[in-house]
Amino acid sequence: MARPLRIEYPGAFYHITSRGNKRLPIFQNDLDRKHFLNILAETCATYNWLCHAYCLMDNHYHLLIETLEANLATGMRNLNGIYTQDFNYHHKTVGHLLQGRYKAILIEEETYLREVTRYIVLNPVRANLVRKPERWKWSNFAATCGLISAPDFLDTITTLTKFSKTKTKAQQKYHEFVLNGVGEPSPFIEISANSILGSPQFVAAIWEKAKHSDHITEIPVVERLVGRPSLDDLLSDCESKAERNQGIFLARQNCAYSLTEIARHLNLQRSTVSSIFNKLLKPDDRRPDPV
Repeated sequence: MARPLRIEYPGAFYHITSRGNKRLPIFQNDLDRKHFLNILAETCATYNWLCHAYCLMDNHYHLLIETLEANLATGMRNLNGIYTQDFNYHHKTVGHLLQGRYKAILIEEETYLREVTRYIVLNPVRANLVRKPERWKWSNFAATCGLISAPDFLDTITTLTKFSKTKTKAQQKYHEFVLNGVGEPSPFIEISANSILGSPQFVAAIWEKAKHSDHITEIPVVERLVGRPSLDDLLSDCESKAERNQGIFLARQNCAYSLTEIARHLNLQRSTVSSIFNKLLKPDDRRPDPV
C-alpha cells in the first residue's frame, strides 16, 4: 500500500493520529493511558520533541508534536512500538495493537496551530463523552488553561503566546477560543495532498522540501496531484541542460506529470524526455512509465 507524504525537517509541526487495529480500543483503562503518557514523555525527552497538545480517546489518540530535529519516523517507532509491547504485556495479548501506520499531517504554525490545538481537545466533546473539554482529564486542555499543573513534556507557552503576551490573559482567551469552537467544522477539510495544512505558500515550500525526499515514490499519484507546482514553476528558470533535466526528473518523479505533458511543455519528443528521466532514475526504482 502506498504511503502518504512524509517530510521531516527541524521545527516541523505535525498533527499525529493512530488508531486501534480493527478500531478496537488501545486504552482499556486509566492505567493504559498513564503508561502511554509516560512513554510519550520519554519519547519527547529522547528525540527532542515538543508536545503542544494531546488527547487520548478509547481507540485512538491525537498529538500535536513539534520536532526540533528531523526525526518524526524514528520517534514514532519508539512511541508506538514501546506502547504496543507494554499493552500486550499487561493485557496478555499478542499481535498488532495499532491499525497500520500512524497518520501525520504537517501544520503551518502561523495559520493553523490555534485551530489544530482546539480541534484536538474538543474530540471528547464531539464524541459526546463530556459536555466540557476540562472534564476530560486525558487531554492537555486543563493544563493549558492553567486549571492544573502541566506535565513536563507539555509545552503550553507556544500555544498561549498565540493569544496574549500575558499568561493569565492568554489562558483565558485560549479557554474562550476552544469553547467557541464547539460545532465548528474541522480545519482538516482544507488540507492539501492529504497531509499538509497551511497556506498556498507553505504548501509550495513543503513541495520544495519534498524534492529531496527519498520516499517520494511511495506517495500515491492522486496525492501528488494536489498542490503540486506547475510545469512553469519547475522548468521555466532552468539555465542549463543539467537544470532542465533535473526539472524533468522532479516533474515526473515528485509531481506525477506524465512524460507526454512534460515533452509537450518543453517542445521535445516524448522519447527524449523518457531517456532523460530514466538516466536520472535510480536502478532500483526503474519501471515502465505510463503515458
